[in-house]
Amino acid sequence: MTTPAPTSAPTPRPTPAPQDVTVLTVILNWRTAAMTERAARTALRAMEGVQGAVTIVDNDSGDGSCEHLRAAFAAEPRVRVIQSGHNGGFGAGNNVGIRAGLPDGTRADFVYLLNSDAFASPDTIRALRDHLCAHPDIGLAGSRVHGTDGETHVTCFRFPSVWSEFEGAAYTGPISRLLARYRVPLDPPTQPARVDWLAGASLMIRGEVLDRIGLFDETFFLYFEETDLCRRAAGAGWPCVYVPAVAVEHIGSASTGMGRWQRVPGYWFDSRWHYFTKTHGTGGAVLATLAHVMGAGVWGLRRMVSGAEAKSPPYFLRDLVRHAFSMTGRRMVPGALRNRRKTAAG
Repeated sequence: MTTPAPTSAPTPRPTPAPQDVTVLTVILNWRTAAMTERAARTALRAMEGVQGAVTIVDNDSGDGSCEHLRAAFAAEPRVRVIQSGHNGGFGAGNNVGIRAGLPDGTRADFVYLLNSDAFASPDTIRALRDHLCAHPDIGLAGSRVHGTDGETHVTCFRFPSVWSEFEGAAYTGPISRLLARYRVPLDPPTQPARVDWLAGASLMIRGEVLDRIGLFDETFFLYFEETDLCRRAAGAGWPCVYVPAVAVEHIGSASTGMGRWQRVPGYWFDSRWHYFTKTHGTGGAVLATLAHVMGAGVWGLRRMVSGAEAKSPPYFLRDLVRHAFSMTGRRMVPGALRNRRKTAAG
């Protein structure tokens, strides 16, 4: 693992008994009102016996989503729908819900993030709450995530590094075996296990962690924001744990359309660059890009010999290099990347 050494070991406050813990479930909607309604209803069912509430944040959909959701949950006192006012991306939208807190204005003990295209099983929220209560040294807990076909999705990872960029682009067995400890995706554990970071489709965060490290970095519009949050938590002494005993069903990319990308959008490159410069400096971001290009060269040679199909979207390598050139030597200021996201989240 590449988890950064904690800057100082936290001294956790005693966690209340599970029945006394409050949970704020936050669901971010962007133009998927019907699907978000379904996700919220599964969350509401999973909140039975759990103190707290469900907050749906409409991320400035502009398509009637907010009105639809408010009407759908008008009779549900435990659900409220709020408007973000602007589409700042995944992290910014979730921050709106987290900052709003519980309906009475108080801060929840735990925050549970559920994707708008993820549907919680009845015991998901209780199980994650109970795990955090039983392990006060754990900062974040994520459930197993599976597709509509029942296949488990990969949602636990190592932190990206220069070596992982080379390994991931090379797609070559000997290299992957040699650099196995740098490979980012992890085979989903069958027992609770600590991992570097977890996907945000079904993720519970201790409120104390957010008090200590802050909320999502809103410079990330989409992608790498959970990676960054988990890295900051690890640096403050709060690890993540994967809890496979409970699960959510996840459709995946319903809002982002990632599975249908013909070309990787600019905001993905912006987020990647921001992550590497934030964690490894500009030099580290440049090295990571060079490592990816070298790995892609290895894969290109293999393709010439084997005739294998391309594994990256069209123009990916060219766009990656071009983006790196455009960013090298340019000092990024907070918020600069958000100005480049006009077509994001679609």
